[in-house]
Amino acid sequence: MEEFLKHLNKEQYDAVVNTEGPMMVIAGAGSGKTRVLTYKVAYLLSRGVDPFRILALTFTNKAAREMKERVMQLVGEGEGRNVWMGTFHSIFARILRIEGYHLGYPSNYTIYDTDDVKRLMKQIIKEMDLDPKTYSPSYVLARISMAKSHLMSPEDYAENPDVIAVDESSRKPFIKDIYKKYNERLKRSDAMDFDDLLFNTWLLFRTFDDVLYKYQKRFEYILVDEYQDTNHAQYLIIKQLAANNENICVVGDDAQSIYAFRGANIANILNFKSDYPDYKLFKLEQNYRSTKTIVKAANQVIRNNRDQIKKTVWTDNDEGPLIGYIYAGSDSEEGKKVAESIFETRMNEKKPHSHFAILYRTNAQSRAMEEALRKKNIPYRIYGGLSFYQRKEIKDLLAYFRLAVNQKDEEALLRALGTPSKGIGKTTVEKINVAADKAGVSLWEVINYPDRYGLNVNSGTLRRLENFATMISSFSVDAGKKDAFTAANNIAAQSGLLKMYREDDAPEAVSRLENIEELLNAIKEFSERGAEEAEGDLESQGKLAEFMQEVALLTDADTDDDEDADHVTLMTVHAAKGLEFPYVYIVGLEENLFPSVQSLTTRADLEEERRLFYVALTRAQKKVTLSHAETRYRWGQFDFAEPSRFLDEIDETLIDKPKARLRKPVKNSSLNEDYRRPPQREFVKKETAENIPAGEPANPDDLQPGMQVSHPKFGAGKIISVEGTGPNKKAVVFFRSAGQKNLLLRFAKLSVLNG
Repeated sequence: MEEFLKHLNKEQYDAVVNTEGPMMVIAGAGSGKTRVLTYKVAYLLSRGVDPFRILALTFTNKAAREMKERVMQLVGEGEGRNVWMGTFHSIFARILRIEGYHLGYPSNYTIYDTDDVKRLMKQIIKEMDLDPKTYSPSYVLARISMAKSHLMSPEDYAENPDVIAVDESSRKPFIKDIYKKYNERLKRSDAMDFDDLLFNTWLLFRTFDDVLYKYQKRFEYILVDEYQDTNHAQYLIIKQLAANNENICVVGDDAQSIYAFRGANIANILNFKSDYPDYKLFKLEQNYRSTKTIVKAANQVIRNNRDQIKKTVWTDNDEGPLIGYIYAGSDSEEGKKVAESIFETRMNEKKPHSHFAILYRTNAQSRAMEEALRKKNIPYRIYGGLSFYQRKEIKDLLAYFRLAVNQKDEEALLRALGTPSKGIGKTTVEKINVAADKAGVSLWEVINYPDRYGLNVNSGTLRRLENFATMISSFSVDAGKKDAFTAANNIAAQSGLLKMYREDDAPEAVSRLENIEELLNAIKEFSERGAEEAEGDLESQGKLAEFMQEVALLTDADTDDDEDADHVTLMTVHAAKGLEFPYVYIVGLEENLFPSVQSLTTRADLEEERRLFYVALTRAQKKVTLSHAETRYRWGQFDFAEPSRFLDEIDETLIDKPKARLRKPVKNSSLNEDYRRPPQREFVKKETAENIPAGEPANPDDLQPGMQVSHPKFGAGKIISVEGTGPNKKAVVFFRSAGQKNLLLRFAKLSVLNG
């Protein structure tokens, strides 16, 4: 037996040494899931499997990097380094660099980030003369993203009656046209967005059998981390790759499936046994992270979900303290009490601030917490703030790097044209864009051959465009021949960016120069260690193109550049998944907040909210504290709040309740009704109370408490109370889909529902 296997418990050992055929490892929170994956790769290598034959897929570069480092420690650097290990996006991007030409993409295609696609979308909406308020770039991009994750091309989208009906009902009938134009502009720039990395990999394998067979033969063993978080596209690609020999091992926890809003489909893990009937199931149920109290509470909560793979998580850890409980009169008082609790615990236990985390359901809840922490002089950091690579000066320099790699990258080109100023104004840029559209070519093509495309600008502008094209061409030569650092250093100097910031008298100019220096330091480090191996493209190792791909695929979890500082961490529960802290505060445990009001229309949505609460509980190692407020400001209005139903799902013997008693939530039928509609595809609009047909608006004088009514926006509801007379008559109405609302009846257009 390999020496390193002695560090595993029996269940972990069994999961590691079983290597042939399909298998699923259900890993409870804190049960050593990452260890099993890491040791399994190491075990395969120790048994003589070629590292190039192993594919291990994760969800963050950070996790992949840590796993690869651990594998190299176990079996040696040479073997471990060559495993195909990385995120879905980074591995598929690597395959597309090699095989993308089948789909008409060059190996130097650009990957557009969030900022790039938003700028492009704004431009398209403007060009199509559409109202940006109606066609919000974020909304349109979300629709396109969900379409791509469901593997719907622009043509498929335009022919799908369900999605077209949703767009028309929301008065956005031109999304199908925007999607088509958006994809055309990406292709014109030799660019892909993040969703394209999945969509195009699936399309590549579906369309070209020889390419699929090549990678089926290459990857003899496939390992997938966090399988419960895979979306439809990821699921199908994995299934394509594993179809040849079915040596597939998926690891995950259905109880921690919380990303449906991103397209994750819990059915992928629940139905694994249907996809592979002869699969083996391994359960890791021993929790090494949390106290017995926390584990018991988490089990009590999650057992209320119907759709799950049954398991019983347990621990040999200490019993630990009871669960803390904070009841506050308002959200500001809640913040104050949480801050006081952190201060007292830290002083009594002599713990650093970094041992504490405050988790909330929505980002807006951070305000009250921040104010309270500042008043107590407690340092904090909001996880998921502005990333280093999103800062303006970094984006400016990266634009030149991107152009050096791919001159057709229009978003990078437009940014580089404007910074530093080159005397090329908006009018000229618009003329270039019109000429490119007319001829169906890239902006770079027009800049290089202005006469050929009839670009009507004066001689001075032509000279400046020629100088710009010459400069970018020289950068491109450097990027292809020199190592990443040498090329980047030359670009930083010759682009004029360094000169611009050195001559800037603004206080922030020094900081911007320091950030550019830090970027160059990162590229220097990258050049020295070499880029991730790219089989079939060895000349690109250590080149600027490889560094740019690494940057483009960074996630929030990979860009936490301040993780060693001593501060309290504030974050949403979604962002906290995969992390752990000795002391965790879960705040805002109120109906319509946690669980979210949007989750109360289907069982599937409510069960996801419960899984989210389960994830929050299991982030804690030593103690978890739950809090809620009786009142909370929402949209400038003071609303009363009921305690979350999730509080009632934990046995009272596990909760410390000083003074205030934990109150049972009011069993309001509209909140607790068991909705039994089957889960539907996330992409197609869910059936809600808004779809209930209603009659003509009622006379406000006829409306009385207890009536069942319908509102044009909020759907079905029940009148709780009525006050006032004439034009000032108001009503408090509880809506199934939107919670409690105070309405001025002369404008509300309420209609009475029969029955």
